[in-house]
Amino acid sequence: MLSLEESLKILRETNALLDGHFILSSGLHSPKYVQCAQLMSKPKEANKICFSLSEKIKEEFKEFDLILSPAMGGIIVGYEIGRILDKETIFSERVNGEFKLRRDFVINKDQRVLIVEDVITTGKSSLECSKIVKDNNAIIVGYACLIDRSNDKSEIKEKIVSQIKLNIPTYTEKDLPKNLSILKAIKPGSRNL
Repeated sequence: MLSLEESLKILRETNALLDGHFILSSGLHSPKYVQCAQLMSKPKEANKICFSLSEKIKEEFKEFDLILSPAMGGIIVGYEIGRILDKETIFSERVNGEFKLRRDFVINKDQRVLIVEDVITTGKSSLECSKIVKDNNAIIVGYACLIDRSNDKSEIKEKIVSQIKLNIPTYTEKDLPKNLSILKAIKPGSRNL
């Protein structure tokens, strides 16, 4: 498995860890942004991190049948983890603002489902996926992500298995520190389009 230092080095080398003033999908503001699309666009480096995460997943979740990822950011990560672990992988998409299964994807009753994301901050997308699992009378075995930047404040109450845990501060618009408020805010997340 990759160490934290090795993983962070890959994030920096692939321009997946950015500095500035960002408005996250959650609406919170942050001085750093993890752009996993940059990492995933470099297959050799992405595979190193995904393989390492897959090893952690195998240790934590002994048995599961299916991987469910939220669109947009989770699709490639979920696929790569599914490829490495030889598991069927599907994704949910927003339809009128709500995650749904489309493209004839199915979650069967009592299927054991692992939810895989690129980055977890508040856990909103993962929890929306868990609702789909529950609505299909299936079982959530757990949550996994490349980057856990929730600072243990995620709405997810179960353990999150991650390759990298980053303690990056987030702020509401009212609580912005001066050094952040003077920078132009950028909205890079998929829910901010």
